[in-house]
Amino acid sequence: MKPVDFDANVLTPHMARILEARDMTAQERFFRLQLPRPLNHRPGQFVMASIPGIGEAPISISCGPRDDDQLELLVRNTGSLTRTMHQLQAGDAMGIRGPFGSGFELTEFEGHDVIFVAGGLGLAPLRSLIEPVVGDPQRFGRATLISGCRTPADELYREQMQAWAKLPNTRIIRLVNDTAHLPWNGEVGLVTAPIAKLEMDVPNTLAVLCGPPVMYKFVIMALAARGLPSAQIFIDLERRMRCGIGKCGHCQINHVTCCQEGPVFRFSDLESLPEALT
Repeated sequence: MKPVDFDANVLTPHMARILEARDMTAQERFFRLQLPRPLNHRPGQFVMASIPGIGEAPISISCGPRDDDQLELLVRNTGSLTRTMHQLQAGDAMGIRGPFGSGFELTEFEGHDVIFVAGGLGLAPLRSLIEPVVGDPQRFGRATLISGCRTPADELYREQMQAWAKLPNTRIIRLVNDTAHLPWNGEVGLVTAPIAKLEMDVPNTLAVLCGPPVMYKFVIMALAARGLPSAQIFIDLERRMRCGIGKCGHCQINHVTCCQEGPVFRFSDLESLPEALT
């Protein structure tokens, strides 16, 4: 994947107004922002989100490509910056710069069946690709989403997944590791379990993975057991970016700069970089 071009003012954040802010789980907060101009992002790209005087962090874009000036993010509370973000309400503002990264080329998915495997927060960046794929069944083939999280209380985008399940050529498999004695109408187990039973046209199938690194090894093994080649498996790496333009080296994997050449990779390009999946 080739890095995308960015303008000369990429280091300057643009202030975005928060149109909607709500907690999705105890740790994740959903934001819908209005930007000064359309972002024109690709699925799989990310932005650097900031609060002046506090800091900046990479956040995956969680909505598909849009023609308007709005943007959706899902922010996990992991530190001082994101804790402050969780206090923001509609009408407040945050800085946005980007988009960064290679992202997915939608043309590569045209006519193909797509298997999405999301672990935990990995559903947020994958949502940016799921939306256009399930929204245009004439352009894309069958879509299968396998989404796993720890407990029902940790599930993201529950209502939207239920809506996706009603769309043509779309199958949604929701799993938790443990019901934690909470109401649950999905399955219990690991995201690898359904792969062996999937109806799969191997030559015409692409798989897209995003989640914790420990998930990748076992999901790739399960897909390989079904005969899916590594060149047909895409991985969206959740790496800690810092500058977004490949200058600081913070997200470098050997000779590969993840914020520019990634975070989306074919697995065939990562097989020589075992450090990428650890």
